[in-house]
Amino acid sequence: MAFAELLEQVGSLGRFQIFQIVSLVIPIMCLTTHNLLENFTAAIPPHRCWVPLLDNASASALVARGLGPDALLRVSIPLDKHQKPESCRRFLHPQWQLLELNESAPNASGAGTEPCLDGWVYDRSDFTSTIVSKWDMVCDWQFLKPMAQSIYMAGIMTGAVICGPVSDRFGRRLVLSWCYLQMAISGTCCAAVPNFSLYCCLRFLSAFAVAGIMMNTGTLLMEWTKTQARARVMTINALGFSFGQALLSGIAYAIRDWCILQLAVSLPFFLFFLSSWWLAESARWLIITGKMDRGLHELKKVARMNGKKDIRDTLTIEVRSGGTPQQGHVGCRGPHRSRGRLSPQVCLGFTFYGLALDLQSLLSDIFLVQVLFGAIDMPNKMGAFFAMNRLGRRLTQAGSLILAGLCILANTMVPQELQTLRTTLAVLGIGFVGSAFTCLVVYCSELFPTVLRMTAVGGGQTTARLGSILGPLVRLLGQFNPLLPLIIYGAVPVVSVAPPRAALGHGGGRQRGRWDSALLSSGVVGLPTGHLPKGATSREPSV
Repeated sequence: MAFAELLEQVGSLGRFQIFQIVSLVIPIMCLTTHNLLENFTAAIPPHRCWVPLLDNASASALVARGLGPDALLRVSIPLDKHQKPESCRRFLHPQWQLLELNESAPNASGAGTEPCLDGWVYDRSDFTSTIVSKWDMVCDWQFLKPMAQSIYMAGIMTGAVICGPVSDRFGRRLVLSWCYLQMAISGTCCAAVPNFSLYCCLRFLSAFAVAGIMMNTGTLLMEWTKTQARARVMTINALGFSFGQALLSGIAYAIRDWCILQLAVSLPFFLFFLSSWWLAESARWLIITGKMDRGLHELKKVARMNGKKDIRDTLTIEVRSGGTPQQGHVGCRGPHRSRGRLSPQVCLGFTFYGLALDLQSLLSDIFLVQVLFGAIDMPNKMGAFFAMNRLGRRLTQAGSLILAGLCILANTMVPQELQTLRTTLAVLGIGFVGSAFTCLVVYCSELFPTVLRMTAVGGGQTTARLGSILGPLVRLLGQFNPLLPLIIYGAVPVVSVAPPRAALGHGGGRQRGRWDSALLSSGVVGLPTGHLPKGATSREPSV
């Protein structure tokens, strides 16, 4: 008997599946807070150079003589092109002549300046503490922030490479529980680190766990749900990321100290680790890899939760007689050989994290922008679900990528003064990127066999993180031209929609379309026996 039939008998969309969705999507909401956490823990507060005239004991004496802080600031810090105090320079000597009110008084255009040799003073009205103010990651050291973000993305990429094959070898639930624990420990310790290097190491470990949690959560949801409901369940999973974005804004608004905020989003993973031991392992994976007794046990557990007690006794005979896959294979070449399949993953990671990790450049109120990102993401992902059912996966994904790129490129033509319009276009762009992500996750998960699904999803995550590593670093190009990062972020999704060259030259578009349709409708996917994990047979039952 095919596994799809067994799943229908024990309940393919019942109380167990509802319990599983709730148990897995709540951690995903908290997981999203880690992905975008440095929008707040690494926020750059307004700052200026430390100067003796303002910031030591002698300043009080000058104030007593009638010189207020504004006057002392004027003679100590030069003004930038926007007539605001410079963030990274100070006068070599106090320019007292600037206090003269008549027009004939000399100006400070020729006065000598120097870098902030004695450190910086930070405005703590919005954030009492961030890693930027803790380790002075400003001015000549501003590259440390995007570097930390890229290290985090490199951790997700490494986790995707390792957790995928490990999950195919040892099981989804075991790796998921381990990643919950690793996230809890590394995230909690991150709040007490004494230096930036150790902070980056712990964030790397947290990111490693993030990859394992994301991949195993999606795979468990897919493998315990009937084929017709998979797109619906994966859309719910994607909505968990959207709710997580809005949740992060609320938590960060209430907690303005980066250490406490880091603890607040990390400690819940200890609870998720404990609760994960009540989750069911994928019976589909257990049966295909030859672990019949454990697979039978999980199926009976699901039947009991779904109220199917009458068929629990018949499961043993059916699983042992027909549940084991037969030998042989059906070639699966499309996603493994298609170069065009990798391009959208790289581009989505590149554009999304390049924009989403730099909210301060969009609007001064980053809490509002974060909420807007989550709010627009929800209807966009629901729209992507309906579009996938009407137009198909590939067309929906291509449309989302093009719209995302056009919204971002349109921002390059909007003046800086029109902040509301700039924010609206950026939020829409991020929303369409989220739609493309949802479509890509559903599409790729449907194309791979159970025995290699985690390895394949891990490969997809790896390519996506290649883009997300480069995304934050591209912002450094803004020093040469402020529009250059936006042009790159907008052009990359549009370019990624172009079909592979081989498909254009040999009628591959029609062939791939027929292949995709046949694969999705039949659910038969296989690989030669030599490519399968140890203990697995070469064809799985109807996945």
